[in-house]
Amino acid sequence: MTQNDTSKENIPTSLTIRDAGDPNCEYCNGLGYVRKDHPVGHPNFGKLEICSCRQDEVARHDHNRLFAFSQLNELKDLNFDNFEPRGRIGLGEHQADSLESAYNQAQYFSKSHSGWLLLRGRYGCGKTHLAAAVANFAVEMGIQTLFITVPDLLDVLRFSYNGTGSSFEDRFEEIRTCQLLVLDDFGTQNATEWAQEKLFQIINFRYINKLPLVVTTNLDLDQIEGRIRSRLEDPELVTKVHIQAPDYRRPTEGSEFHELSTLALHGNQTFETFSNRKNEGIPPNQISNLDKAKKTAETYAKKLKGWLVFTGTYGTGKTHLAAAIANYQASLGRPPLFVVVPDLLDHLRATFNPASSVSYDRRFDEIKSTSLLILDDLGTQSMTPWVKEKLYQLFNYRYSGQLPTVITTSDEIEDMDPRIRSRILDTRLCSIYGITAPTYTGRIRK
Repeated sequence: MTQNDTSKENIPTSLTIRDAGDPNCEYCNGLGYVRKDHPVGHPNFGKLEICSCRQDEVARHDHNRLFAFSQLNELKDLNFDNFEPRGRIGLGEHQADSLESAYNQAQYFSKSHSGWLLLRGRYGCGKTHLAAAVANFAVEMGIQTLFITVPDLLDVLRFSYNGTGSSFEDRFEEIRTCQLLVLDDFGTQNATEWAQEKLFQIINFRYINKLPLVVTTNLDLDQIEGRIRSRLEDPELVTKVHIQAPDYRRPTEGSEFHELSTLALHGNQTFETFSNRKNEGIPPNQISNLDKAKKTAETYAKKLKGWLVFTGTYGTGKTHLAAAIANYQASLGRPPLFVVVPDLLDHLRATFNPASSVSYDRRFDEIKSTSLLILDDLGTQSMTPWVKEKLYQLFNYRYSGQLPTVITTSDEIEDMDPRIRSRILDTRLCSIYGITAPTYTGRIRK
């Protein structure tokens, strides 16, 4: 199709010197616009169109406009090419697998823009890098994209109330209707009633209209407001990925709950270092008892099904076996929460301090919902009414959810709180192994 000359009076009044075309262009003679020979009835009949000599310039302008809208300026260098799909050297297999799965899902989403992508994981695990890579890829493809942290989004909406710049209605419409919306750090916002309502309206609009959405969060889903959670749990729309990798900037902090877990103090307590104490000259039945305890712990460590309780007097190897289970899981990239019960209660009490950086509810949810919880020295805590209630709530939550739990105790089962005892005695869920060996002395019989 040919391109015809145009006269200056046909150029839009908003044209500036930057809109001029190539002065040597044979089609527009430098005007930058042409009127093509479309037949009568064609939607572009009689309309001015951008000349081919300006296509590259217009493409750059559109890209810059999209990039400015996306708010990706500080994240423009985060892409799929410079993301390490299996993380740093030394990650456990499970951690590396979860990271690679997130990388693959993010790449698939960036090409399809179908449905929603939910990236969960602790701070620094790579969620934001992958979300920014999706957004940068979309901008390069000419897709109107908005990448914004949730606290910033709410600040933008609040600021629009002051009458400067775009109105609240315009801003709100712009956010909820953009072609691709990426909400980073969901859950870090101040959860006021107004904030919850605005977020729900945005997410619900995109849910109803099936508009592409990427969400990153370090929260468990049960910590998210119910209406929003129900939409994030829709399996027909949402692809959920949980990244198990540690903070990339602090890879030595491998445990998801490094503030609470004391597993690092038990690094040498493995199945390989566990002794049946034969060299101490203890009776054969006690040696056999320790061998069976080790085998029971090894089997549990590989399957992580139900609860396992080790009973026995102090210094018999209960903690060693519990730590061996924890260290085995940590070697696979699934570090559990290993904590002495009195310390756990101290952590909960600490949240009542006004200077605490974490709320009680958040801390208690972290503890009770962790994938593998190892409670060492149950029974050594001071049994106040508050302690009894917290322990019951913890045990009841994990009992109802059948979450893997290891417990060591020197108490007799009969002496426990009846509500806790009833759950430990449920043989459908819990196995109890009594270690009969005496307290370890370290004396070797020659």
